[in-house]
Amino acid sequence: MATKAELRKAALRDRLIDAAEARIEQDGAAALRARDLAKDAGCALGAIYNVFDDLDALVMAVNGRTFQRLGHAVSCSLEGAGPLPPTERLIRMSHAYLRFAADNNLLWRALFDVQMTRDGPAPDWYRQALVGLFSHISGPVSELFPGGSEDEINLMTRALFSSVHGIVLLGLENRISGVPPEQIEMMISRVLKQIGNK
Repeated sequence: MATKAELRKAALRDRLIDAAEARIEQDGAAALRARDLAKDAGCALGAIYNVFDDLDALVMAVNGRTFQRLGHAVSCSLEGAGPLPPTERLIRMSHAYLRFAADNNLLWRALFDVQMTRDGPAPDWYRQALVGLFSHISGPVSELFPGGSEDEINLMTRALFSSVHGIVLLGLENRISGVPPEQIEMMISRVLKQIGNK
């Protein structure tokens, strides 16, 4: 059974994650300031560091929530659709990914903007969240490449994710090199159909 101190710490942790999530959603992860978060969470500035090592660790906690929501959005894109060819499943999931990124842009960006050193491993939950996201993709990919080894399927899954992510990122940023925002869905579909017709 948790002690009162542990319950207070857990409650403060939740308040800080809520506050950081709201700030990231409004202004982006780069704009997070400890003083603002302490005020929002109703705690002393130093109390933040009794719960999190630093602000990057707090951003990672927010990212945990965002990954869950993203995974849910991607998996829900196939609900009630009945049996679909693998390419169509990839297209539906990619469009769900695009919608999530567009509707939750700054939270979505924080998933990939967080600073992790090359030396230090990503937290287990972060790796598991990526594995969960990739597991939705690897099923259709293994159907499209039935002779592929596990390593080849994993590599193709990451390549497809990177391709869709790049189209979405550059398109939503409205970069000169990107797909115009109003054509992102169409171009993702075309790219995936070409892969499916290999």
